[in-house]
Amino acid sequence: MAVGVLLVTHKGIGTALLAVTGKLMPNLPLRAEAFEVAFDSDPDAELPAASAALRRVDDGDGVLVLTDLYGASPSNLAARLARLGTPVRRVSGVGLPMLLRVMNYAELGLDELPAVAAAGARNGVVRDDA
Repeated sequence: MAVGVLLVTHKGIGTALLAVTGKLMPNLPLRAEAFEVAFDSDPDAELPAASAALRRVDDGDGVLVLTDLYGASPSNLAARLARLGTPVRRVSGVGLPMLLRVMNYAELGLDELPAVAAAGARNGVVRDDA
């Protein structure tokens, strides 16, 4: 079994990140899905569908939930998902370097992957003065 990955983002972000990751890594080592939240959506109405997405990516080892912006609606929805019983760890600020790093360390467990994700985000920011 392996950790699942759920991207909970604003519309257009999670799907695009997974599409690019899938092109760069045609055989993703972790089950991953994007759940996108519209700006005008009702978080209470979104919870059942988000919960279903969480269950789809969970193989029994828990789910790493990656959100785009801490404190925004997707992040708040992810916090609610974490209280439903499935083991969940959350990391905000998802981007391509973070997601690729997580996929490259697919053998790690749920307790180790958040640090790997955060390192991927930090190391993915490069100031290029050339």
